[in-house]
Amino acid sequence: MSMTPLDFWTTCSANDIVLDKPQVDTLQRYHDELIYWNAKVNMISRRDEMNVWERHILHSLCILKYVPIRQKARVLDVGTGGGLPGIPIKVARPDVKMLMADSIRKKVTMTAMFAQHTGLKDIKAIVTRVEDLADEPHYIGAFDVVVSRAVARTATLLEWIRPLLKPNAVCAFLKGGDLDEEIAEAREMFPEAHIEAIAIDMFGAPSFLEDQKKVVVCRFQHS
Repeated sequence: MSMTPLDFWTTCSANDIVLDKPQVDTLQRYHDELIYWNAKVNMISRRDEMNVWERHILHSLCILKYVPIRQKARVLDVGTGGGLPGIPIKVARPDVKMLMADSIRKKVTMTAMFAQHTGLKDIKAIVTRVEDLADEPHYIGAFDVVVSRAVARTATLLEWIRPLLKPNAVCAFLKGGDLDEEIAEAREMFPEAHIEAIAIDMFGAPSFLEDQKKVVVCRFQHS
């Protein structure tokens, strides 16, 4: 059975992700718009449309369980697609400043519309390749947190975003499967970083463990 909004809210609470009813209502609107527009602009797998609450919105918010994000942090969502994980994180944490980047214009157009409909400030979607952000001086050393979901190998992501990180920034990449080789590669390329893959274990949502979903957490302690 697919997760209902009430199931989602209860599961979030059970994992110390605190949402009020207006936040869940905002996520409901995002959920509905994502499914509606997905028929026109492919942002998520069609077979996942019955499971958006669990596989996409809750999955995005798993980051909040495993990564502490300071108040008013500047967050970059790399390869955001349809606004994941950026929009759910911004709804749950309205204090953060969220920039969502993707190289595919039609996806960014949709994501910008979804973001506008949240009614929140300090949320923006831009068309760019993330590696090109390092060519813009105002993004150098600008971000406290970088997030992504199934975008590229960890070492590649770190190569792209390294110039964009503030000192003591944290990265959280949502991934799945056996990551041993990928993590070893990233540690070899970035020996100054602390990199770990954490199995996502959400009380009330056993599918994450069953599907080997993980969050790869990276910290550069001496940026």
